[in-house]
Amino acid sequence: MTVKRVAVLLAAGALFLTGCGGDRSAERGEGQSAAAGKRLSIATGNTTGVYYVLGGGLADQIGKHLPGYQATAEATGASVENIQRVVRGDSDIAFTLADSAADAVAGKGAFTAPQPIRAVARLYDNYTQVVATADSGVKSVADLKGKRVSTGSPNSGTEVIALRLLKAAGLDPEKDVTRQSLGLPESVQAVKDGDLDALVWSGGLPTPGLTDLLTSLKDRVAFVPLDGVLPAMQAEHGRVYAAGTIAKDVYGTPADVSTISVPNLLVVNEKMDPTLAGDLTKLLFDRKADLEKVHPAAKDITRDNARKTEPVPLHDGAGKYYG
Repeated sequence: MTVKRVAVLLAAGALFLTGCGGDRSAERGEGQSAAAGKRLSIATGNTTGVYYVLGGGLADQIGKHLPGYQATAEATGASVENIQRVVRGDSDIAFTLADSAADAVAGKGAFTAPQPIRAVARLYDNYTQVVATADSGVKSVADLKGKRVSTGSPNSGTEVIALRLLKAAGLDPEKDVTRQSLGLPESVQAVKDGDLDALVWSGGLPTPGLTDLLTSLKDRVAFVPLDGVLPAMQAEHGRVYAAGTIAKDVYGTPADVSTISVPNLLVVNEKMDPTLAGDLTKLLFDRKADLEKVHPAAKDITRDNARKTEPVPLHDGAGKYYG
């Protein structure tokens, strides 16, 4: 084979590889309007949580109704990790708890500097769900002292809330509990296996993983009420934390359970093209009925509340949609 022939083949191969890989910023539409063949990554959460289920539904609707785009829902550790992924450009869209997002824009907590994120919408509320085994004797957060507790995946919104709950009850998360940083599927299995006394989870209602746990173990597990630690949580972290209730019909519990709720946000990088951000916001409401079929938490997404994302600024494209 001649040198000239080899050079031609190498050049052709380089062009092929360039076409397959491409520039990630171009692929995500940063500074561009929508164009054919672009793929969006949605950072969600644990595979048995609502983020993952609803994120999959959103990805499906993007592929069907946002011309020129396909989307993939990625399983992650959730809130903090999701924000980090959007900032790095590894994901385009992310589900996150509002308290983690507030820390991100302020550059505090898990974030050492303000992060360039913007909100597309406020979604449904997450409910902090603490489940303990009946034989552990845990009736309050303070009773977790000396117990084996899963505080959620590392860099998750659940972990942020779990550590704050323990501190609000006067416990040192590193000294007063045997803490394990497990995702929800692993936490549920560990409770079933007798390797954990309790788990903390922040998610929509119902969370499939907890439905499985309570269905499997029935009265051998129970929810821990959280109204006793809410005042300390609000005093330390503000009104992003609110009183909530898990109605007894959600999981078939004997009575309603008092808990703490936190809003969820859908966020993107501030550099996202305004046209794309506006189109995503419009799709969220145009296809809301389809998202409700994927998970009932989507019923709580309302246009009146969607723009209430403070202190996280709305993306300009989303703000234009809301008017």
